[in-house]
Amino acid sequence: MNDLLASAVAAHGGSDRFNRIRAIRVDAAITGAFWQVKGKGDALRDIRFEVDTTRERLTMDFVGRDRRSLFEPDRVVLQQRDGTVVDARDDPERSFDGHQFHTPWDDLHLAYFTGEALWTYLNTPFLFTWPGFVCEEIAPIEADGEIWRRLHVTFPDHIKSHTREQVFCFGTDGLLRRHDFAIDIVDPATESHLYASDYRDIDGIIIPATRRAYTTVGDDRIALVAIDMADITIC
Repeated sequence: MNDLLASAVAAHGGSDRFNRIRAIRVDAAITGAFWQVKGKGDALRDIRFEVDTTRERLTMDFVGRDRRSLFEPDRVVLQQRDGTVVDARDDPERSFDGHQFHTPWDDLHLAYFTGEALWTYLNTPFLFTWPGFVCEEIAPIEADGEIWRRLHVTFPDHIKSHTREQVFCFGTDGLLRRHDFAIDIVDPATESHLYASDYRDIDGIIIPATRRAYTTVGDDRIALVAIDMADITIC
């Protein structure tokens, strides 16, 4: 583990603490212009999801609706609350072939994308200590009045995330400030910047409860994606 990764892991609660938990449960509102583009509007405005911290798996309940999604790298499933399968898709990443930024999504597309995204976000930076991840510190940048150290992370093939190579920017306190990436299934030519803030100590694990990705339309800066977490628990 290189020095920057070690510093980030320690700042977010440490490996010993993280390795004693099995899941992170979150009540959240996920909004922003991106979901309008994809034809999903307020689909994620009131959700409850559980992130597995031992393997790539995420379940999400759509509060007030008899609907739940299950994400795993090779399969996504839509269920009713009683477990009745409504729809499913094997090898779901292939269903994005030929998509462009404005291509609308069905519910299984939404389940796959939110699954791989939220699973990555909530397991950062502990995930990078797993076998198969390659981490290298690259040149720092100056932003928001401080120096951000940057970790270039190459994901192993068996982990599904936005793209294989991503960059994570950490402040002087070791906490994540910004996550830089392209999204292969949306637009691999465009880099996104997801800012992390509102850190909370959840039983020894330090988690940013707010994340924002912005875009500029004319003179206005608007939230392309806004993630606001309310209740967070670990187990």
